[in-house]
Amino acid sequence: MSWGGQQPAYNPNYQAHGQRPPMQGYHPSQPPPHQMSYGAPQHGYGAPPPQYNPQQYPAATGQQPGYQQPGYQQPGMPPGADPTLWHWFQAVDADHSGSISATELRQALVNGNWSHFNEETCRLMIGMFDKDRNGTINFSEFAALWKYIQDWKSCFERFDQDRSGNIDANELHHALKSFGYNVTPGFCSVLVQKFDRSDMRTMKLDDFIQCCVMIRSLTEAFKKKDAAARGIVRICYEDFLEMVLENAIH
Repeated sequence: MSWGGQQPAYNPNYQAHGQRPPMQGYHPSQPPPHQMSYGAPQHGYGAPPPQYNPQQYPAATGQQPGYQQPGYQQPGMPPGADPTLWHWFQAVDADHSGSISATELRQALVNGNWSHFNEETCRLMIGMFDKDRNGTINFSEFAALWKYIQDWKSCFERFDQDRSGNIDANELHHALKSFGYNVTPGFCSVLVQKFDRSDMRTMKLDDFIQCCVMIRSLTEAFKKKDAAARGIVRICYEDFLEMVLENAIH
């Protein structure tokens, strides 16, 4: 499958039957599915970054997959579920509630330098896959999120050209241009400054996911105002604030 400049595609209904979680390490994998592009070459904003298809893997959080505390009755594995993915779900579900919160997810996801994902990215991803809006994800929602994370990990590795485990402004520019966004290197430098949590002028995987999802969300909101697809809109102050707030809340 060719990359084709598309972001990971959001699919909350993904069913992980027989799919196994990836091993730790830096092993570039197949690119995410293609996504429709948008906008004119010179004035448009292009296709949004990889859609919901992240790439990271739960790391052991004090217990091995399948571990049971004394007295805990482990629920049965859903029919057709991948056993390895089910064991990961059980391990990440630290309070054995049968669902995973953003806090539990954060403890399970690590970047290439073994730092945990930031809270904002975890809340963002939980919100994207939490179909019943109860603030947590069940196993089927976790399976869809898992696929999303794997796609994002592949995307990140694709553009981490120096294999540093980070994305710098130049690599981010290549990524966004590949996704179809007509942005400048200067704007990408601003994005890196905004999302760089380590003061290294680079982005880790979690920052990259959050940045690209934000760009995609704002672009979708902009497209609704840009009926002529010219890359230029007239917008009143409150509409602008509403766009920003909806993106922040999401």
